[in-house]
Amino acid sequence: MMSTKQIDTVLVDYDGTLMDTYGMVERSWLYTVEKVTGRAPDPEEFRPFYGEPIAETMPRFIPADFPVEEAVRIYREYQRGSYLDWIRPFPGAGETLALLKARGYKLGLPTSRLRYTTVAGLDHFGLTGYFDAILTAEDCEKFKPDPEPLFLILERLGSAPERAVMVGDSAFDLGAARAAGVTAILVDWSAALPAGSARRAAAPAADYVLKAWPDLPDMLY
Repeated sequence: MMSTKQIDTVLVDYDGTLMDTYGMVERSWLYTVEKVTGRAPDPEEFRPFYGEPIAETMPRFIPADFPVEEAVRIYREYQRGSYLDWIRPFPGAGETLALLKARGYKLGLPTSRLRYTTVAGLDHFGLTGYFDAILTAEDCEKFKPDPEPLFLILERLGSAPERAVMVGDSAFDLGAARAAGVTAILVDWSAALPAGSARRAAAPAADYVLKAWPDLPDMLY
């Protein structure tokens, strides 16, 4: 349990934290890179970049003379029509959000994902109403690990960094939290960071590790 008597705000990442999108993201990257380059990549190549905007990650895996916009189009077109079938909330996420909301916490969701897919996923699983503010890629000029998204969503919530926690699965989430002065909580089910003891070493910015969604309310109480 953390000493968080003054915590009144919980910020939650979407991909890999609230929503299990790992399989969908991995399949989309594999399809796109193989289509553009003819190479069948190892999924491990992509995982360190989970949480980064697609347009920023894409140039790492495609030829320099291939238009990034076209590669991003291929990636998103692959998901069209199947996105909601490939994702699901992590166990206990919805119930935990409901409990936090009932206890009076302000809930915010800062993500580097586009708004239409973010809201589509939240709506599909009945989670939208738990959030007091949602900030997506269209709402900021800089992205995690830059602290700008966290500062912007905290402003919308009327919250102060020292009274907030950020729950995330990647070094991008943790770096943004640390830079913003927000308590950083790493989820133990992260696929963006190494497994086991190596995970903590790879994420020195984490203040706490969350083993499962239902554990969060007691951590904050």
